[in-house]
Amino acid sequence: QVQLVESGGGWAQPGGSLRLSCAATGSLRSVISMGFYRQPPGSQRESVARIRSDGLEIYANSVKGRFAISKDSAKNTVSLQMNSLKAEDTAIYYCNVQNVGPTGLANYWGQGTQVTVSS
Repeated sequence: QVQLVESGGGWAQPGGSLRLSCAATGSLRSVISMGFYRQPPGSQRESVARIRSDGLEIYANSVKGRFAISKDSAKNTVSLQMNSLKAEDTAIYYCNVQNVGPTGLANYWGQGTQVTVSS
């Protein structure tokens, strides 16, 4: 059974920084990508940043130059450093892992962590 445990998040002032981390445990034999999505209040979930197994980093346009994703493949952990935060970054952030298993491609999700940016 795969479990994703998120940590970090919280409150920051505009221009501030926060760091999210996610640790994945369980049977993950072929991870395709790891990353973070977010769901702002009243909006749909959207991709924020992800890093593929080959190391390619993909960012939403809204966070390019402000957020940086990193991973430790040996430990199946992924982190998101969020700098120059804006009020519009306020959302619940979800860790995501895409893995190819015996039944094909599977998406796994963390429990979500609140990020609030306000003065």
